[in-house]
Amino acid sequence: MTTHTMRAIRLHEHGGPEVLRYDEVPIPEPGPGEVLVRVHAVGINPPDWYLRDGMSNLPPETRPQFDLPVIPGTDLSGVVEAVAADVDGFSVGDEVFGLLRFPSFDGHTYAEYAAAPATDLALKPAGIDHVHAAGAPMAGLTAWQFLIEVGHDHPSPFQAAKHRPIPLDANVTVLINGAAGGVGHFALQLAKWKGARVIAVASGGHESFLRELGADEFVDYTKSRPEELLHDIDLVLDTVGGTESRRFLRTLERGGALFPVFFGEFDDDEIAKLGVTVSGAQVRSNGAQLAELGRLLDAGTVRVEIDSTFPLADAQAAHERAARGHLRGKIVLTVA
Repeated sequence: MTTHTMRAIRLHEHGGPEVLRYDEVPIPEPGPGEVLVRVHAVGINPPDWYLRDGMSNLPPETRPQFDLPVIPGTDLSGVVEAVAADVDGFSVGDEVFGLLRFPSFDGHTYAEYAAAPATDLALKPAGIDHVHAAGAPMAGLTAWQFLIEVGHDHPSPFQAAKHRPIPLDANVTVLINGAAGGVGHFALQLAKWKGARVIAVASGGHESFLRELGADEFVDYTKSRPEELLHDIDLVLDTVGGTESRRFLRTLERGGALFPVFFGEFDDDEIAKLGVTVSGAQVRSNGAQLAELGRLLDAGTVRVEIDSTFPLADAQAAHERAARGHLRGKIVLTVA
């Protein structure tokens, strides 16, 4: 490399999308167990805007530590540029994708280069391009760890018990709230892959897209309240989560479960009386699981929907797009 600097997006202060600055910074050095990735595309995710606004939505004791200025981002797809001496399994020139160092905020992927723990990476599926691969890691692994296999022993900061996915098959009905979003559209496809019956909840404009992905039933939440319409559900995956999530408890049959992706407040007495479970996981980086997801992406069993793409320099516009909501799939930054 002739140059030792790169362009990256950094936060020097917390605030709205306007605080994202396009800076020139040193290229990181890969440490032991790491590779240096030349980034081609970056998936953007809710933690990126939580970091940007200073984690105001998290209880202070669960907020990760970080110093400003900071390069946000966790998801990337790119090409291995250099490999630490102790790394096996990746070589210079390999195309890779990954969710870096999550749940810490040290992924630093909004950049032309990123140092990545080799264990957080998988070979990029040959059948998809960098933009689609960059949209997969966090959203795909969240769906995987909630529905298929947790893959780690760390409890969520919001609950003491370990999360246990429910085995999915043709006898299980799954309701996915927010089915057109990043996590939602992966969850729908993974549940169908396992043979479950899936009810997708989203706004009306997404119906044909979600039926194409395999939804058996569709509820337009702008026209009707899913919690009044639906009953005898085995599992609700609420990708919206938060304070509204408890309304889905009454859609469950006894023995059913509600998995809120973003934890809210629940009444233990109500949960006990209904005979249901509420459980969540905190997604964590996992290259081995990403390789499994990669095989499904390569086979076309699961696909990544791209809502929109923006050049890295236009990260502000990408965050503005995210803030408007009603996303279909993932927003991705492209790196020239």
